[in-house]
Amino acid sequence: MTKTSYGPNGAKKMIINHLEKIFVTSDAATIMREMDVNHPAAKMVSLAAQMQEQECGDGTHYVVALAGELLNQAEGLIKMGLHPSQIVTGYEQATKAAIEFLKKNTISKVSDIRDVEEVTKHLRSSVVSKLPQTGEFFSKLIVKACIQVLPENPAAFNTENVRIVQILGASTSESTVLNGFMIPRNVETPSITSVSNPRIAVYACPLDTQTAETKGTVVIKTADELMNYTKSEEDHAHKFIKQLADANITCVVVGGTISDLCLHYLQKYKIMAVKTHSKFELKRAARALSAEGIARMGAPTEDEIGTADKVFVKEIGSQKVVVFERNNKDCKLASIVLRGSTNGLLQDIERAIDDGVCAFRNICKSTEFVAGAGGAEIQLAKELEDQGSKITTLDQYSFKQYGKAFEIFPRILAENAGMNGDTVLTKMFSSLANGVIPGIQLEDNEITDVKEMGIYDNLNTKVWAIQLASDAAITVLKVDQIIIAKPAGGPKPKSNAGWDNH
Repeated sequence: MTKTSYGPNGAKKMIINHLEKIFVTSDAATIMREMDVNHPAAKMVSLAAQMQEQECGDGTHYVVALAGELLNQAEGLIKMGLHPSQIVTGYEQATKAAIEFLKKNTISKVSDIRDVEEVTKHLRSSVVSKLPQTGEFFSKLIVKACIQVLPENPAAFNTENVRIVQILGASTSESTVLNGFMIPRNVETPSITSVSNPRIAVYACPLDTQTAETKGTVVIKTADELMNYTKSEEDHAHKFIKQLADANITCVVVGGTISDLCLHYLQKYKIMAVKTHSKFELKRAARALSAEGIARMGAPTEDEIGTADKVFVKEIGSQKVVVFERNNKDCKLASIVLRGSTNGLLQDIERAIDDGVCAFRNICKSTEFVAGAGGAEIQLAKELEDQGSKITTLDQYSFKQYGKAFEIFPRILAENAGMNGDTVLTKMFSSLANGVIPGIQLEDNEITDVKEMGIYDNLNTKVWAIQLASDAAITVLKVDQIIIAKPAGGPKPKSNAGWDNH
């Protein structure tokens, strides 16, 4: 099912999940997550794809396609008369051989991870495969944002530091990278729209003196008591906001409601108020500003106060957003502002950018790259075929078929582009025999040297994908019976539907 979605020319799937939400995407991770898989063997492959998504954030299509093809090849071997245990042994040997071969045959390496052009060249294949038309543009955008938040130790790069904000309208080419953290809504204090070098308090509770945790009844006997009752609330709100002003707080971020009284006094003391209803956004804001979330209505301590270079309101299209700028070594954040004509388009681009940011994280872990565009797979198919010929035991059959399974990737890429799969494979093996690492040039439907095209796949992502797909296929092959626990027998209870209609 996911085969036709592989590569830049892959078709999109329209998925309607159990909540009747519609997704139009070619991203295998989303397809696997939203699809209801019932068959236990298929679930093993689905779990392997999910594991790949968690570990690398990319390469889920690869896992599903390889695991499926390995099982397909195993079916033919079983029909030939081979025992599953012999197939498993051959597959295990071939997995180790494939991973060792890839590690020895890398063709490129990122020498400077802070060089935008160099990193973009190696990252683009991950993004272009999902966004064929705008992939080049977004690749550079992703790299700029990631390098902006890259710590001194690249291995400590955190994908959470790159946030994505969707703003409907304009074209995708108007998407930009903003330095800082962004909340896509206007401030609550219209008269205060910009604060320089603010001291910020982050409240995880509503700023509302009227709400109490327990219910109570107040008995008022005279008009004076009534006047004093509301006055005490005003005094409490005034006292609280004055404490903030005395602590030199110039901006508050609140994860709940703000009462009209508190809002009045915040404007009186020139304190900007920003509200967010997302607890995740509130946590992110606290981390970005080096602040602590406060769960009480009171003045913050010095340790709980956060800082920024500037907080201001910016209008993007017709949407007003609050931007927190902060440029120091303690915490760096970047926001990618996505523009687009429809929500579906924006969501699809966001998924591609998430994969691109994860691809950058993989570069931080492993800077080595193997051939892309089906080149590494053709090399593996040829190498494992040669190694399998030297094995004298029955394992040679499954070893060779394991290598043959890698031919599925150039075949899928070719067929999705409208080319003949058999012809493409023949040309690629011919080029490989002439000492050229071949790749499929989908723009011209030609077989070209991968180094000339500049299409690379991250070694770490490829190794994990091969390992997980092999493990999934081997686990399924080790199973000889599927036992499903069902409820105990006996008559079913009578249906009482509509018993209260009379």
